[in-house]
Amino acid sequence: MLDFLYGPASRNCEGSSRRNFLRVGGLGMGALSLGGLLQQKARAAEQGLRTSDKSVIWLWLSGGPTHVETFDPKMTAPAEYRSVTGEVKTNLPGVTIGGNFEQLSQLADKMAFVRSFAHTNSGHSGGTHYVMTGYDNRLADNGANPDRPFIGSIVSRIRGTNHPATGLPTYVRLGGIYADGPAFLGTAYGPFDPAGEARRNMALSIDQGRLSNRRAMLEGIDNVKRDIDRKGLMEGLDSFEQQAFNLILSRSQQAFDMKFEDPRVVDRYGKGLGEQMLLARRLCESGCGFVTINYGGWDMHSNIKQEMDRRGPEVDQAVSALIEDLEQRGMMDNVLLVISGEFGRTPKINGSGGRDHWAPLSTLAFAGGGLKMGQVIGESAEKVDVPKTTPITPQDLLATVFHVLDFDQRVQFTNQSGRPTYMIETGKPIQELV
Repeated sequence: MLDFLYGPASRNCEGSSRRNFLRVGGLGMGALSLGGLLQQKARAAEQGLRTSDKSVIWLWLSGGPTHVETFDPKMTAPAEYRSVTGEVKTNLPGVTIGGNFEQLSQLADKMAFVRSFAHTNSGHSGGTHYVMTGYDNRLADNGANPDRPFIGSIVSRIRGTNHPATGLPTYVRLGGIYADGPAFLGTAYGPFDPAGEARRNMALSIDQGRLSNRRAMLEGIDNVKRDIDRKGLMEGLDSFEQQAFNLILSRSQQAFDMKFEDPRVVDRYGKGLGEQMLLARRLCESGCGFVTINYGGWDMHSNIKQEMDRRGPEVDQAVSALIEDLEQRGMMDNVLLVISGEFGRTPKINGSGGRDHWAPLSTLAFAGGGLKMGQVIGESAEKVDVPKTTPITPQDLLATVFHVLDFDQRVQFTNQSGRPTYMIETGKPIQELV
């Protein structure tokens, strides 16, 4: 909390001295003050940790989405391997995707599909840790804590935990995911969760007896700012604390509030996942650097056609709405969309009409970020079980995101043992995209 005192001193009923004051909630990012966090960002710049203003929206299809029924239908494979939802032609010659994605099929020229993504951990927590951090953790499925930081926390560590102009958190999660945290980087670089206490701490704590409605509250804030400026109190604050004060008094929290959005845009995105995708766009537009969205229900061990017919259309509507929205707003080059899960599904349909866990092959989808879109990267083998071409690894995915954000591929941070540790060791940006 920050208490800014102003106005003449007076006495309350108990005789204690008091002044008019504005109490401003903290940003819920741990023990560090916002001013201190801004100082960290400045130090990062001094250390040569370059950064861009681009943002990432990471759509996580929790449970392990089938690569066959999403972006690699393989209708040339034997019947027990090919997509049970069929395929739909895209606006890219000769390219098809799963039958549930009719809207996305007409936006394929603005997307890139990777059909050779692979790793070696078919456990839910283990696969999640591998894809989200670039590193395998064989103890993850036995309840171990993540031992490597997620990309979102790395972004927060390099850029600083809040945007310097709007005050928005650098890294926001919409639904928790295993391994989405900071690990040894420290809790200050963990995700901001708008569903928790952190968002409430962003609100200004002002005596509601004085402010009868929202308009009066905002007018009161403006009056306080003018009053403080007249008294010259701001001149005595440390420069970083002054910046922090300005950020907290900004209206950036409106990015979380859908009533400030055009109702027609809200309708286009739809409910559920669509609401989260729209919120992610609003956050990125207001300066947020990294947003994760957890959309679960992809552990389809049985009745995969029925489950895809439920899940697929919602993804189709929400993702296509986001891509069109970013295009219309001129934001495509500044926002990277990543679609992934912890692994793919077994290439052969099982006896229950589903597919089981399968790390040796899965797919990725990208849009925007200034990367080269309108292509399919890599190829799966005849039975959609392994890459036919050179595998693309979780480290390559990490390096690609680093490339978009203009991060040093060899950046190091100190781990829990006090040793400098590379965030990327073997990965390289996906060549066809950059």
